[in-house]
Amino acid sequence: MNTYRTIQGDQWDMIAYRLYPNVGRELCMSKLLEANEEYRETVIFPAGVTLTVPEIDIPVSDNLPPWKRKRAG
Repeated sequence: MNTYRTIQGDQWDMIAYRLYPNVGRELCMSKLLEANEEYRETVIFPAGVTLTVPEIDIPVSDNLPPWKRKRAG
């Protein structure tokens, strides 16, 4: 697992979008929250909070064209 250090004003959805740009934010936010239970009540982060960033394995459909088969996370 990797880590992410917050910047002033970060929010869960912004962090998920930044860390997992090619994956649905809702799924990523849930995984980030699960990996960082102690910050579950935090809405807007101060600078310098270190979060655990889980790897997210998203199944990729074989029906997609090759350029859309990249995995994120």
